[in-house]
Amino acid sequence: MSRMQLWIGLILLATFIVKSSLFTVQETEKAIKFKFGEIINSDYQPGFHGKLPFVNTVKKFDARILSHDAKPERFLTKEKKNVLVDSYVKWRIGDVEKFYTAVQGNPATADVRIGQIMKDAMRGEFGKHTVKEVIAQDRQQLRNLLIDRTAPLVAKMGIGLVDVRVKRIDLEEQVSASVFRRMETERARDAKDLRSRGAAEATRIRADADKQAEILLAEAYREAEQMRGDGDAKATAIYATAYNADPEFYSFYKSLDAYTNVFKGKGDMLVLEPDSDFFSYFGSKKKK
Repeated sequence: MSRMQLWIGLILLATFIVKSSLFTVQETEKAIKFKFGEIINSDYQPGFHGKLPFVNTVKKFDARILSHDAKPERFLTKEKKNVLVDSYVKWRIGDVEKFYTAVQGNPATADVRIGQIMKDAMRGEFGKHTVKEVIAQDRQQLRNLLIDRTAPLVAKMGIGLVDVRVKRIDLEEQVSASVFRRMETERARDAKDLRSRGAAEATRIRADADKQAEILLAEAYREAEQMRGDGDAKATAIYATAYNADPEFYSFYKSLDAYTNVFKGKGDMLVLEPDSDFFSYFGSKKKK
């Protein structure tokens, strides 16, 4: 064997030893190091780490968020009626050592276990409520209840729940028809109650408006009569003042006013004595 071949062999051996002594952990991974099949370390940050060739082995697992998209399942409500629930779960590996011990590090096995746990939780939760309550229930509240119930169970497998969502809740055809009829009846009752209260309020408003109108008319009539009385009093005072200033002229003026009011039309006729006081100003002199 030539020296060149020896050096090449040594370089290759060194490269193999170095490569076998190092392993990398990505940001999206979690790793476990074994010694002859026994776990000795599982707390690795992203980067390069060392191991003993032929003594240590390393297994890596996906640390990203994974999804369990469950098939729609039927659950019984408190009324013993079926509802069809479609949901999904977002989860990730939390404690990789527990994860490996519980499910041998198999995500598919973990997915099945998560589905079973979630199914039991939903069965218990929907069994506490009626169909109406299930439909009207706040989805965020339902999510929180499911997470509170299932998170401790999956944590035993080294799994952390990220989110639980109910995508859809469907009713069977017969149940749907019954629920819709009940909802229609309730809405009709509510509408009738609202119309009744609206009619009562409208009657009250009209009665109040009529009362206010009568009060306003009465006050306006009172003010008008008061103003009319004040005007008549002022007119009487003016007439009295004019009469006292020149009784003869006042009498003449009032006679002219009477003539104007009596003889408005050409056919107007008034039968009086010729020497009546009404015609006192028709002569050349006023009758003494």
